[in-house]
Amino acid sequence: MTDPEYLDLAEAALAAIEQGCDRLNEATDADIDNQRVGGMITLTFANRSQLVVNLQPPLHEIWLAARTGGYHYRHDGRQWLDTKTGEELFENLSREASLQAGMPLRFAAG
Repeated sequence: MTDPEYLDLAEAALAAIEQGCDRLNEATDADIDNQRVGGMITLTFANRSQLVVNLQPPLHEIWLAARTGGYHYRHDGRQWLDTKTGEELFENLSREASLQAGMPLRFAAG
């Protein structure tokens, strides 16, 4: 994958996360504050816990920092998959956000 291809795919993933926060805030009582600075989004929940999603351009990865640990995702040509478990980024983000919000939340790729 070239650097421009990575950036296009990674930016699309971050945009989907931002849109997901907006959608969830409208449809639920989750009250997720999402702040984006460059290639990093911080999701802050009502209980003040956070998830951090950030781009790692030199590695062509997206990283997720959560209470349960850190996750590294690489694009396989179709989706972002964890380099250790093979779990898809938006499935893991949904699980982690649900844990921190105390309610079921669903994120999806654009």
